Amino acid sequence: MHRLLAAALFGILLGSPLAAQDTRVHGENSTFVSPSVKLSWAVKRGTAEADTLVVIRIVADASHRFIRVDGVDPFTKDHKVFAARPLERETDLSIPRASFADHPSTEFHFFASAEDAAANRPKLTVFYLGVPDTTPEFALPGDAEAYLTRMLGQKD
Repeated sequence: MHRLLAAALFGILLGSPLAAQDTRVHGENSTFVSPSVKLSWAVKRGTAEADTLVVIRIVADASHRFIRVDGVDPFTKDHKVFAARPLERETDLSIPRASFADHPSTEFHFFASAEDAAANRPKLTVFYLGVPDTTPEFALPGDAEAYLTRMLGQKD
């Protein structure tokens, strides 16, 4: 009887909003691959540091329709929104590298809809503790895009 009650309570818990919380995954590397999302980082050097961009290509399935990218100060936990927008099947985000100086940790929040984004209900969060050490840097125009295409497939 107790096992039946415990199983029923477990089933209720699985159907509760607590079970619907987002999945948090540490990205760890400059290329991240999951069943529903792939992303890869590259640095496009400018003529000066102020012109240098971090480019992240995201390839997502149809279950992810909106993205918000937050920079986080690991000490104060201050959040800065780097990007927030509808998500195409393939999306490139360009963030000035200088933005990572005060907010080095990065959180990619993937939402099923703009409404879920407005309510801050992500399906998936991929976080990094900084720009990954394995992120390649490119000085020539087009090299970063060619690298990202090689890592994640053709750009539409």
